[in-house]
Amino acid sequence: MPEIKQLNSSRCFGGYMRKFSHFSSSVNTEMIFSVFFPFLDKPAPVLYFLSGLTCTDENFSTKSGAQRAAAKFGVALIVPDTSPRGAGVEGETESWDFGVGAGFYVNATEPKWSKHYNMYSYVTEELPALLKEHFSNLLITEKSAVFGHSMGGHGALIVSLKNPGKYKSVSAFAPISNPINCPWGQKAFSGYLGADQEKWKQYDASVLAQSYSGPKLDILIDQGLEDKFYIQKQLLPEEFQKTAGSNSNISLNLRFLEGYDHSFYFISTVIDEHIEFHANHLK
Repeated sequence: MPEIKQLNSSRCFGGYMRKFSHFSSSVNTEMIFSVFFPFLDKPAPVLYFLSGLTCTDENFSTKSGAQRAAAKFGVALIVPDTSPRGAGVEGETESWDFGVGAGFYVNATEPKWSKHYNMYSYVTEELPALLKEHFSNLLITEKSAVFGHSMGGHGALIVSLKNPGKYKSVSAFAPISNPINCPWGQKAFSGYLGADQEKWKQYDASVLAQSYSGPKLDILIDQGLEDKFYIQKQLLPEEFQKTAGSNSNISLNLRFLEGYDHSFYFISTVIDEHIEFHANHLK
């Protein structure tokens, strides 16, 4: 059994917020993740949160206020990091939207990045297996859902669309919905995946939604209309709406919210609704 180390623990809404580290075989570095356990005497279903550009596990854990609703609805929160750290890949810390803090939830194929930047495998395979091995008395890993913000919203959409039936539901806050057609995605995909745009399409939610044929997938997306990245065409939720809306296997509720931006003020406003949405699917 792979070893994990508990780094800290804080009592929170009757449960515990705890941080762990372990060596990851997916990214070949130490990785950190946080867990909110709503109970310590019985297991809870699992809700993964995938964070956005520049974030660690701590941004969501300390700013969203998610633990209150998670405790109320009896859902465990799993918050991984956004990339490997300390891998020593040349150039990985040169920009805020590529490399460290910006793994984009892909498995890199370019040789420079492919040893370490495999966050897709980490999130969908290694971390769930690790949780099952170490916390089977506290987590029902077979009952899982996923949500995320910005780059993490992109991650939540693609992991659910690429793994039919693995996640009971998916939601996102201001997700990067069509990365092959926005500057952030083009920079990340060309770096991690190379020039072949057919590889890019394997990690684009708007493309994946066209061919999704798994169990009915309920998706909730909130997008603030004062979000500067939405205005700058980095997010493109309308493109996802076009393809998801034409697929009978996907039920999409895309909400545009007047006055809200890209920040955690926005996330904390609607976080309770998202957790309740997932809790209803995890029953």
